[in-house]
Amino acid sequence: MSKSGNNKQYLIYGVIGVLIVAAAFFFFKGTKPAANSPAPVNIQKSAVVDQGTSFPDAPQFTLPDLEGNDVSLSDFKGKVVFLNFWATWCPPCRREIPHFVELINKYGKDGFTVLGVALDPRDFAKVKPFAKEYGINYPVVYDKKRVSELYGGISSIPTTFVINRQGKIVQKIIGSRPKDYFESLIKKWL
Repeated sequence: MSKSGNNKQYLIYGVIGVLIVAAAFFFFKGTKPAANSPAPVNIQKSAVVDQGTSFPDAPQFTLPDLEGNDVSLSDFKGKVVFLNFWATWCPPCRREIPHFVELINKYGKDGFTVLGVALDPRDFAKVKPFAKEYGINYPVVYDKKRVSELYGGISSIPTTFVINRQGKIVQKIIGSRPKDYFESLIKKWL
C-alpha cells in the first residue's frame, strides 16, 4: 500500500475513534438525575479516604435485580460492599468479575458482598445470560433510574465504590484492579 493509502487508513481510524469517544461522552454525561434525587456524592478519582476523615454517606437507592425484585443498598447494611458499576460489553469489567466471584466465595460469610450495577444502555436483556455464563454469585441490578448520577456520574467503567459497614464511601476505584488489590481492601474494612 502506498504512503497516501496508509495516511487515509489512519485518518479513517482516527475519525472512528473520535466518534466512539464522543458517543460514550454523550451517553455517560447526557443523563440527568431525577428531580427529587439527593445531591451526588463528590469523591475524587481513585480517592482513598483516610480513616481519620469524615466519610460521605453512600446515597441510598432501590433498583430491580435480574429477577425483577427490588434490591436496596440498605439491604446490605452492616456489610462491606463493593458497589460496582459495569457493563457486559466492557473488557476490563469482564476481567474483574471472576475475581469478585472468588472473593465472595472466600469472604461472603464474613460480611463482604459485591452489588453489581449494570449500565448496559437499552439492552438489559443481555445482562441475565451474561451473569449466568460468568457464574456471578452476587446481586446484580439494572440502573434503570440513573443511580450512577447519585454517585457523581460514572465517566469510566468499571467504577467501584467501597462502602464500609457503617454505609460510608471509603474509596472510589476507576478501572479494573487485580484480585489481590481488592482482597487487601476487603481485609482492611472487614
